Amino acid sequence: MNTRLMAATGLAALGIATLAACSSGDDGENGGTGEAGGNGGSDQACTNEIVNEDATQVLVWAWYPSFEPVVDLFNQTHDDVQVCWTNAGQGNDEYSKFSTAIEAGSGAPDVIMLEAEVLSSFTIRDALVDLTEYGVNDIEDDYTEGAWSDVKSGEAVYAVPVDGGPMGMLYRKDIFDEYGLEVPETWEEFSEAAQALSDAGAPGVLADFPTNGRAFNQALFAQAGSTPFVYDSENPQTIGIDVNDEGSKEVLAYWADLVERGLVATDDAFAADYNTKLVDGTYAVYIAAAWGPGYLAGLSDADEGAEWRAAPVPQWDPANPVQINWGGSTFAVTSQADDPEAAALVAKEIFGTEEAWEIGIQEAALFPLWRPMLESEYFAELEYPFFDGQQINKDVFLEAAAGYEGFTFSPFQNYAYDQLTEELFAVVEGEKNSDQALDDLQATLVQYAETQGFTVN
Repeated sequence: MNTRLMAATGLAALGIATLAACSSGDDGENGGTGEAGGNGGSDQACTNEIVNEDATQVLVWAWYPSFEPVVDLFNQTHDDVQVCWTNAGQGNDEYSKFSTAIEAGSGAPDVIMLEAEVLSSFTIRDALVDLTEYGVNDIEDDYTEGAWSDVKSGEAVYAVPVDGGPMGMLYRKDIFDEYGLEVPETWEEFSEAAQALSDAGAPGVLADFPTNGRAFNQALFAQAGSTPFVYDSENPQTIGIDVNDEGSKEVLAYWADLVERGLVATDDAFAADYNTKLVDGTYAVYIAAAWGPGYLAGLSDADEGAEWRAAPVPQWDPANPVQINWGGSTFAVTSQADDPEAAALVAKEIFGTEEAWEIGIQEAALFPLWRPMLESEYFAELEYPFFDGQQINKDVFLEAAAGYEGFTFSPFQNYAYDQLTEELFAVVEGEKNSDQALDDLQATLVQYAETQGFTVN
């Protein structure tokens, strides 16, 4: 492989920022009772208990919240394979350690939790195993089309989907009622609601447009038809780049107009101030992924008497709705796995039961991509106390998940996000208009890709 290409993608993987979907993991203490059996991981103690010491042990890195009972369930129900779990850090911390292990040729786990958006950053470095030779296609029908598309490149499948982030709109019913606002079903109605809230003298704004939203911002563009990257791991040195399409420009112009009129905020996402404003009534709406309800419920200092509800994400054309996704994670098998067959079994089966998913839903607020749970009566009819008993999955997120068709990320996604953030900041500061910002982004990404050895189509 081109050495400049390897260097570029190595840096990209090192710099990936974690999504909020997976930012609330527990930090386990590595004082467990066993040791991993994977390549380079034999000196890493297990956080969990090993039930059968004679079985093949598979070292797993993951930061899922409340993951230990899921691991325990797997080990109690499998005689020949045992999971040795450690939390190697969340998001970027884990990815940095994985990148170091890739460069060293040892030290990686057998199975690793990766957000779907970073898979290409590691497949281009030959760091992940194609799972098709280990029967992964046998479980394809257990996942939605969009979820499977996110882990597939060409004919290869590099991970098993776990949780996802189909998007909806969480809103403060009490604020909407106070100011006589209708729940917007279109982006035009969203703009009208923002203006009405301002005209009524409300102390807050309708919503926030974070310039550092990264995957959030990209999802907004995707709803208008944006396909920023065309990339296939079978042809890793070629990439298509189209980030300045008309749909993206129209979406950015829409939000820039709301910003200019003072109808939305521009606070950085997931900073302390942003988190406070999410729950103190400053924002009446939170455009969120399906993990957003759990994120909201986990924040403190919520307004007393706040009434939250969920509704579908607004559409550009309600006659032709487009569903979008923000975040989601997977289990991949690393190329350093001593026993890739055993590792693949863990990746396929650890979240492959209703019992495991009940833990994931009830204790970790994960949104399942595994159809038997996703399409179950239990999940559809689950009532959420935070939303006054609303069945938010049935009302909003199940349809959003079913309609999501997948998304292609670049093998230097972190760099692309960083540049997008810079351009969006320039727009909200009035330094550039939306067309110029996205044209500049296109030029920057093409130049970067070419200097790193990619052929750009």
